[in-house]
Amino acid sequence: MPYNATSGGFALNPAQEALARVRREVAKAVVGQDAAVTGLLVGLLCGGHVLLEGVPGVAKTLLVRALATSLALETRRVQFTPDLMPGDVTGSLIYDAQAARFDFRPGPVFTNLVLADEINRTPPKTQAALLEAMEERQVSVDGLPRPLPDPFMVIATQNPVEYEGTYPLPEAQLDRFLLKLVLPLPPRDDEIGVVARHAAGFDPRDLAGAGLTAVTGAAELAEARAQVARTRVDHQVVGYIVDICRATRSAPSVSLGVSPRGATALMKTARAWAWLNGRDFVTPDDVKAMAIATLNHRIAVRTEAQMDGTTAASIVGNVLATIPVPR
Repeated sequence: MPYNATSGGFALNPAQEALARVRREVAKAVVGQDAAVTGLLVGLLCGGHVLLEGVPGVAKTLLVRALATSLALETRRVQFTPDLMPGDVTGSLIYDAQAARFDFRPGPVFTNLVLADEINRTPPKTQAALLEAMEERQVSVDGLPRPLPDPFMVIATQNPVEYEGTYPLPEAQLDRFLLKLVLPLPPRDDEIGVVARHAAGFDPRDLAGAGLTAVTGAAELAEARAQVARTRVDHQVVGYIVDICRATRSAPSVSLGVSPRGATALMKTARAWAWLNGRDFVTPDDVKAMAIATLNHRIAVRTEAQMDGTTAASIVGNVLATIPVPR
C-alpha cells in the first residue's frame, strides 16, 4: 500500500497538505511503517477503527502516540489483560456516600484515540465491551446512553493469533474494524535507523524531546473528512467493489465471505486513499490499493485451507486477479 503525495496532476489542497504534515511529523518518531501510517490516516478520514497486528517491538504503541501528538488529540491507553472487566473500559457507577447517590465515572474509552493494547489477551466478554462504543459512538451504563467525544477512534493492537494466551476476536467485533494492518518486522536499513536513533538519545516516552508537535487539529480533520465524503465514486467502480466482495463468498477456501458492510467499508477506504493522493474521484486502482487491508479480517478461511497455507490476504489477492477491471 505505497503512498504518493500527488496523483493525476492534482496539487494538494490545504486539508491534504495538513495530513501530509502529520505524516512527516510521525516520521520523526517512527522509522518506516509507511503503510501503517497511511492506514491510520485512512481510518481517521473515514471515521473508522483500525486493528494493528504485529509481534511486540514493532512500534505499534509509539505509532499511535505519535499520531495523537501530531493531531493535538487526546489519547488514552488500555492494557487488555485476562482479568480486565468491561467496566474498566467503559466506566462504572461509583457510590457517593456523602451525596447518597451513584455517580458515573467515565472509563478510558472517553477520549479521542483509544489505544486498546493487546486486545486479544482479554476474554470475549471484555472485548465485546467496545462494540457499542465502536458502532454507536456511545456507551450505555445503567440504561443511559453517554456520547463519546468527536473525533473518536479505537486503535487496537493484537499479537499474532498463534501466540500463547490470546483469544481470537469474535467475527462481529472484527467486522467493526475498518482496517486490519499487519506490521512486519522492519527491513535491515530501517532497523539500523531505529537503533541509530536510540543510540543518539531518542526516548520513545518523551515525544516532545524528539521534536514532535501538533501540526494540525480537529477542525482541519473535520474539513478533510468532508472533502473525502465528496470524493466521487463512479457507478462502474461501485459495481467493481461489489463484485470483489461477492467473489469472496463463493471462494472454495472460504467459510465466511465479506458482508455488505465490508463492501461499504471498501468504498470508504478507496475514497480516502484517492483523496490522500490528491484526486477527487476513485479509480479501480484505489480499490485495489485498499482491498486487502479492508477485507482480510472479514474473511473466515476453512480449516483445511489454512493447513495448506491459504490466508485471507491471498484469497483477496486471487479475487483481485480474476475480477474484470472496469474501463
